[in-house]
Amino acid sequence: MALTEIDHVSENEEMQKCIDSCFECAQACEWCADECAGEGEEMATCLRLCRDVADLVTMHARFMARDSGYRTDIAAITADACEECADECEQHDEEHCQVCADVLRECAETCRNMASA
Repeated sequence: MALTEIDHVSENEEMQKCIDSCFECAQACEWCADECAGEGEEMATCLRLCRDVADLVTMHARFMARDSGYRTDIAAITADACEECADECEQHDEEHCQVCADVLRECAETCRNMASA
């Protein structure tokens, strides 16, 4: 069975966009956290937030895929976490932080759209 055959996802372009954005965000956050781990204590907050967001966005994508009744609530929480993490990443000049912040902002937007759906 192809993933395009999951009716509630394939029929909802916004949900598919959000799922894709969440998985991209998880990758960016894991990369950023890994890079931050080698940069000392001043990056500890960024590292922790990126790891939290990576877990949240993948959970949110899984809840959307299973059409969970909690997906709207999780979308709002995930959007808030993405925005907080983006704020932190933007404070650092490292390329990985700047790239991560951009991906986080996009993910926050798609999650907000799902929260209001």
